Amino acid sequence: METIEIFKTNVTDNKTAKAILKKLQKILPEAQINFDLEDSDHILRVAYHTDIKEVVSSFVSGSGYYCNALD
Repeated sequence: METIEIFKTNVTDNKTAKAILKKLQKILPEAQINFDLEDSDHILRVAYHTDIKEVVSSFVSGSGYYCNALD
């Protein structure tokens, strides 16, 4: 069963979003990942078959950006 996790970020430009997406795809090759930079919360969505909140939050935060899972 696939779970969709939604994260609030402070990523605002396409270049940064694409770089993060590319690196996340290497970490989670089976995940479906996308940004919605038009949303006021600059949403990052990740669909995956296991809980990946910590992995995604740690990676994005480690890249210098805010990333918090929304409930």
